[in-house]
Amino acid sequence: METSLAQDIEAVCDLALAQAKTTSRVIIGIAGPPAAGKSTLAEAVVRKLNADAATGGPTAALLPMDGYHLDNRILQAHGTLARKGAPHTFDSVGFCQAVQNLADQASDSFHPRFDRDLDLAIANAICIEAETPIVVVEGNYLLLKDDPWQSLRHVFATSVFIRPPMEVLTERLHQRWIDHGLDPQAALARATQNDLPNAQLVIEQSGPADLYLQQT
Repeated sequence: METSLAQDIEAVCDLALAQAKTTSRVIIGIAGPPAAGKSTLAEAVVRKLNADAATGGPTAALLPMDGYHLDNRILQAHGTLARKGAPHTFDSVGFCQAVQNLADQASDSFHPRFDRDLDLAIANAICIEAETPIVVVEGNYLLLKDDPWQSLRHVFATSVFIRPPMEVLTERLHQRWIDHGLDPQAALARATQNDLPNAQLVIEQSGPADLYLQQT
C-alpha cells in the first residue's frame, strides 16, 4: 500500500512507543534499498519522538549505518572503491557489534558519522546516551539474511522495510549523482553500475520486516 511520509512517521512512532512500554531500551531497524527514503524517515521519527518527549514521552537517538563505510584509501587498496556502498565496503562486523551493544545501557556509546560532502566517516561524532530509551538504526542491509547482518534480527524490537517502485529508485539515484556534480550520463552510469545492483540485492536478500512501506 502506498503511503505518505507523514503516515509513515506516525506508524513507526506508534510501533516504537508500543515497544517502549515493554522494555528499557527499544531498538528500531529501518531498512531498504538506497534512495528509498530511510534517512528521511528515520530522522523525522527521531525528531517527532523527541518533540513529544517535551510533554512526557520518551527520547530517541539515531544511528545511521553510513558511518561504518570503510575509508576510501582502504577501498582503493582493495580495488573496491567503484563499488562503495555495497555490503563488503562497510565495516559490517563492527557495525553489527555496535548495534548489538546498544542493548547494554551501562554507559554512553559513541559512533562514527558519515559526512557526504567530505566523503568520509568522522569518528565518535554520534553520542547515544545511556538513558536514551529508543534508538532508531537505519541502513540498506539491516535485514540481510547473510552473516553478520542476520545477527541483528534478534536485536530489533521492531523492523521497517521501505521499498518504493524500482522506477522511483532509479530516478532518485540518477538525480542524487547529478546533485553531487556528475553530468547526467555519468550519473546514470554510476546509478546503474553500483546503486541499482545494491538495491536489487537488498530487495531480494532481505528477511521479513514487521512493517512494509511504499512511498512514491
